[in-house]
Amino acid sequence: MGMIRIGATRKKQSPVLVVGILVLALFLEAADAEYRRYRDPTKPMGGRIRDLMGRMTLQEKIGQMVQIDRKVASADVVKNYFIGSILSGGGSVPGQKASPEEWIKMVNEYQSGAMSTRLGIPLIYGIDAVHGHNNVYNATIFPHNIGLGATR
Repeated sequence: MGMIRIGATRKKQSPVLVVGILVLALFLEAADAEYRRYRDPTKPMGGRIRDLMGRMTLQEKIGQMVQIDRKVASADVVKNYFIGSILSGGGSVPGQKASPEEWIKMVNEYQSGAMSTRLGIPLIYGIDAVHGHNNVYNATIFPHNIGLGATR
């Protein structure tokens, strides 16, 4: 009576086949990642702008043209309405006697909202500080530009 051997004739997988499958999987994964020309600093600015504008919805374009006051801003507002700019108007501060670190933390929170949007467009933060940035507690206030001009 003959013996039946199970699995004895199993063929070895070719290393070329395994490597080929891995390369194909990596290629498909890379093809799935979308190339965003507007994020590529090596490309000409005009092409980057056209690429970004072509990707933006009307709501995103409107949001980017809007500047809101710091008093109504939050990371969620920036993210949900695609806000392009926030302004600290005269006397608008994150808190009484706010330190530079508190200002940085506040602006970084707004920026995180902007960067978490679909397109990740950075926020512009403005401060009404013609006479020097006197909203930062203990900041050095430099002379007004017109005053500097008048000294000449």
